Amino acid sequence: MTTQIEMPKLVELRNVTKAYGPLTQRPQVVLEHINFTVRQHEFVSIVGPSGCGKSTLLRIMIGLTKPEDGDVYYHDKKIGGICEAMSMVFQTFALFPWLNVIGNVELGLEGKPFSKEEKRKRVLDVIKVIGLEGYEEAYPRELSGGMKQRVGLARAMVSEPEILLMDEPFSALDPLTSTHLREEVLHLWADPTLPPEAVVMVTHNVEEAVYMADRIIVLTSRPGTIAKEFHIDLPRPRDTRSPELYKLVDEITGFIV
Repeated sequence: MTTQIEMPKLVELRNVTKAYGPLTQRPQVVLEHINFTVRQHEFVSIVGPSGCGKSTLLRIMIGLTKPEDGDVYYHDKKIGGICEAMSMVFQTFALFPWLNVIGNVELGLEGKPFSKEEKRKRVLDVIKVIGLEGYEEAYPRELSGGMKQRVGLARAMVSEPEILLMDEPFSALDPLTSTHLREEVLHLWADPTLPPEAVVMVTHNVEEAVYMADRIIVLTSRPGTIAKEFHIDLPRPRDTRSPELYKLVDEITGFIV
């Protein structure tokens, strides 16, 4: 009998609650009593109905939004501001139209203690890894949706984050481009020589979550609470047409109400 080794904790959310408006004056509660842990080498996906607080949860994790109650811990230390060990990929690309690819990617190193030469080397290295070589001088208006999201991914990866947060990163892309980018993200995560150590992805697409994640957290409708966690034990690489995958998709979809 083999014993499964539990990997070290990277991030832990303890009793996190988020509300808009004073707690004493009938606030609009978005998230309530959220508790979960993200461990090393783990790919976690968060699913749930629209408006349940999935994106807000990512912003709380990285420190962009402060919860009304509860705390986020990184390596068992409470996060008091933006966590420099995390980076985020946004759904809407969030590129600056007046900057070329190099300029947009370099924003991921804003405020980092690197020389100009070191920043440029890091930017060019990640551009090569993400598949943007040859587009260094291109501006967002000259790029397809898939290439724009590659720029967003490169910007998030250039600081070599330990944890990559992704907020519906493929939802604005066509199906073929989405498929290619999913595979590339999985390749980056699985490569021990490259960051990140863990990925947390918000998605509306349950099939995408089952295909990519080790664990899926299902949130209820607002206020978002954890309805159930699913551990995905399907071997990798996964077959999107397998009966086992579809069975899990159906089961998880049944919890989203």
